[in-house]
Amino acid sequence: MTLDRAKELIRTQLQFGGGYNRNAVRLILAEIQADHGQTAVDQLINELALEEKFGLKAGTDFSHVGR
Repeated sequence: MTLDRAKELIRTQLQFGGGYNRNAVRLILAEIQADHGQTAVDQLINELALEEKFGLKAGTDFSHVGR
């Protein structure tokens, strides 16, 4: 998945803002981590304010999510 596509998908999830949407974002971040690494994940978390909206912190390892 490209970073642009991930941003698009995450922005859609942010519009709803529920618990299921938080989990969907975690799955997206897990895929980004596998494809692009932790730096890309941290960038998305910071850029899209995911800590404030879903409590997702930069530096979190999402590699175990969905597996």
